[in-house]
Amino acid sequence: MNEARGNIYCIGRNYAQHAAELGNAVPEKPMVFMKPTHALLPMDGGTAVLPAGRGEIHYEAELVLRVGRAYEKGMTVDELVDRFAIGLDLTLRDVQSELKSKGHPWLEAKGFRNSAPLGPFRPYPGTEAFRETAFRLEKNGETVQRGTAAEMIFSPQQLVDYVAAQYGLGEGDLIFTGTPAGVGGLADGDRLELFWGTESAGCLTISMK
Repeated sequence: MNEARGNIYCIGRNYAQHAAELGNAVPEKPMVFMKPTHALLPMDGGTAVLPAGRGEIHYEAELVLRVGRAYEKGMTVDELVDRFAIGLDLTLRDVQSELKSKGHPWLEAKGFRNSAPLGPFRPYPGTEAFRETAFRLEKNGETVQRGTAAEMIFSPQQLVDYVAAQYGLGEGDLIFTGTPAGVGGLADGDRLELFWGTESAGCLTISMK
C-alpha cells in the first residue's frame, strides 16, 4: 500500500448496466468523486471493519490505475500508468440515497474508513491486455460481479485525459475506474475475493462494528 499516497479519484456510472441497475442515467462525461487516503485498506487476507447501523453497505469491484509520472498533454495511458490493481469502492447506499435526494456531496457515503480496499499492485500490462482480461468478484465463493475494461463507457485514456485536465494527475495518484453490474449488500462475516483472469487479486473478510 506504500505505492498509494496520492489523490484517489473515483469514476461513477462508467458501466451502462451498472447505471441501469441503480436507475441512473448514463453520464455524458466522466462523473468524478474522491475518497480520502484513510479509506485505503490492503486486501491481503485480513479483515475490513465497516460501520454497522448505517443501512446497507454495497460492494463495487473496480479496476484501479496507478499514475507513475506527472501527466503531460497527449500522453497515452501506456506512458502514464505504471501499475494497476483491483479494488472495491464500498458505499453506504442508504446514506448515499439520502444525500442524493438533498443534492449533497457523497463523501459521507463513499469516504468512510476502509471504504477503498485495494489488492496488490501489478505491472500495467498494456492497453489491449487491460481491455480484454476479465476481472471478477466472488462473495463467499460465488461470483457476483464480472467485467472487462472494454465495457467501460469512458475508456482509461478518456479518463486520464479528463481527470488530468480538470484536476491534475501526478505520480502516485489512483483512479478507480467504475464498476460493472452486480453490486449488492454486505453482511458481517462475508468473505470477498477478487480475480484478474484466473489469478487471485486480493481477499478480505467483512466485520460490521
